[in-house]
Amino acid sequence: MAASTQSSVYKVTEIVGTSPTSWEEAAKNAVETAANSLRDLRIAEVCKLDMKIDNGKVVEYRTRVSVSFKYET
Repeated sequence: MAASTQSSVYKVTEIVGTSPTSWEEAAKNAVETAANSLRDLRIAEVCKLDMKIDNGKVVEYRTRVSVSFKYET
């Protein structure tokens, strides 16, 4: 008897988190905030890192993150 496999469908969306401290904190802020309104987050992938500069000083770290979550059936 063959084992059954379940098919799943996932949505991938990009979000941007910010932090005055680090890219890691910015990514964490993005994922944890998204988790408040998106259920069953599966994977987060850092896509882009950048910084906001004011008067020659870094004032904010920004991390663009792709997150995936499973569609409910």
